[in-house]
Amino acid sequence: MARSGVTPNLVTLTALAGSCAVGIVVAALAGERLWLLLLPAWLFVRMALNAIDGMMAREHGQASAAGAVLNELSDVVADAALYLPFALIPGVDGQLVVLVVIAGIIAEMTGALGPMLGGIRQYNGLLGKSDRAFAFGLLAVLIGLGLQPETWTTIYLSALLLLGILTVLNRARSVVRGAKTK
Repeated sequence: MARSGVTPNLVTLTALAGSCAVGIVVAALAGERLWLLLLPAWLFVRMALNAIDGMMAREHGQASAAGAVLNELSDVVADAALYLPFALIPGVDGQLVVLVVIAGIIAEMTGALGPMLGGIRQYNGLLGKSDRAFAFGLLAVLIGLGLQPETWTTIYLSALLLLGILTVLNRARSVVRGAKTK
């Protein structure tokens, strides 16, 4: 890909555009639960693209400050685009979905603070990006295959929220521990 002129930023933007497109489809067809099965398939592709952009940047000397910013911001925008449509599904607690997405955004931004403080990017925690993708992918499969959202989805999303909050706390502690004091 790198030899053919594809840049890591183009891969990142492709993952973002695809995520927004899938999110729009899922949101527009929130009453048609079978369309939720599109989400896990796309999440697999998105994770592959996320790995590819980082490998290209490192292995082909294409890393840049602009690429790092694009990567971090596009990840949280893509997460929001893919997961917020769950709030539109009848029977799912929309406010809880929003809180889980916000916790994910805060967790990612907390991890990104490491380099700003002289440390490293923190990925640790109980509900990182790939964990959230798995959790929402599983939710999409269960609802998409006909399991009716009821109390179980509230419990499930509440657990994701708790794990998201714990991830923020874990990453914040790690960022502080890894910070270089001057």
